Amino acid sequence: MSLGPPEGATTRAQCENIDPRQNNISKESGFTRRDECLYFDAFFAISFGINLCKLRLCLAKVCKFTYSKFNSRPLEAIVYKSTGSWYLVRTENGKFINCRLAGKLKLDKNISSSNPIAVGDSVKIIPEKKQDTAVITEIGERENYIVRSSPQQRVRRHVLASNIDQAVLLATLRFPVTSRGLIDRFLVTAAAYHIPAVIAFNKTDCYREKEWEKLEAFRLVYQAMGYNICQISAQNGMIDELKVLLKGKKTLLAGHSGVGKSTVINRLLPERKIKTQSVSEWSGKGLHTTTYAEMFELPFGGNIIDTPGIREWGIVDIEEAELSHYFIDMQPFIGECKFNDCLHVDEPGCVIKKAVAEGQIDFDRF
Repeated sequence: MSLGPPEGATTRAQCENIDPRQNNISKESGFTRRDECLYFDAFFAISFGINLCKLRLCLAKVCKFTYSKFNSRPLEAIVYKSTGSWYLVRTENGKFINCRLAGKLKLDKNISSSNPIAVGDSVKIIPEKKQDTAVITEIGERENYIVRSSPQQRVRRHVLASNIDQAVLLATLRFPVTSRGLIDRFLVTAAAYHIPAVIAFNKTDCYREKEWEKLEAFRLVYQAMGYNICQISAQNGMIDELKVLLKGKKTLLAGHSGVGKSTVINRLLPERKIKTQSVSEWSGKGLHTTTYAEMFELPFGGNIIDTPGIREWGIVDIEEAELSHYFIDMQPFIGECKFNDCLHVDEPGCVIKKAVAEGQIDFDRF
């Protein structure tokens, strides 16, 4: 009698799952195939001194793990929300799944930002067995992204969103006042990452004569550079001008706390009913309402990404010598200065300073 497994059975599992109808008596030994498996077990255990029960248990765990790994096809998905530790993604078939980040990505030293994954990222996920969650195993290459200095670590960059068509800065000239410096830093960052920028002035229903005059001055300066400028009153539902610019595009919405981003989202998507807060009467500044970035689908086509309010906009990854390259109004004069490394401060023969003196470049921008 042969003490090996029955013919055609290469594993213990195959031995135990023999169809009873095929459990016929061997012509050679006079034993059934299942009987031969028992002899095989005895021979294996005696020869190698292995506790067969423990062996079977280990093999079962290995087989289960292997099946889980190799029978879960990675799914393509887009990140819709980032809360820091969990990410809400939408798969190819439109299903939303909560995901966590694979450990290897948390330790990836090539990721220099404070957040390895941003809203708008294309990722690959593997669903977890018996759970409604998944693991993000791969981050796709980004077409573009926009960054600011990290709120927690100022020397590091924080990616606000990726793979976007445009970035809208929501600004106000009253309750609270958006500074000229923030507007210009936002526009410089957008230019550095090749993202078209729009400035939307909100709360126009509260403007007095001096705010209207200031708005008109801003319009003359920024429209002359090619920037889209629109004026809205989200509180009163006057946002049609903005909707035209948003249609069919994936848009990042940024701005100071209190400028009305959540109110704008509520006007665009009334069913969302996002919480809003009033401006602080003590400081005249906005209070944080949105605490994480989230992307929404617009009913008239396109997507909008709501982001947490900012107190200031820090520029990162731009050297002092190249800063002027991202001021659109200064670009025609780049390379005309006497010195190639001109910083346009107090160097002789600076063409940009001459253009400022002649009124070709706005003095406040300079």
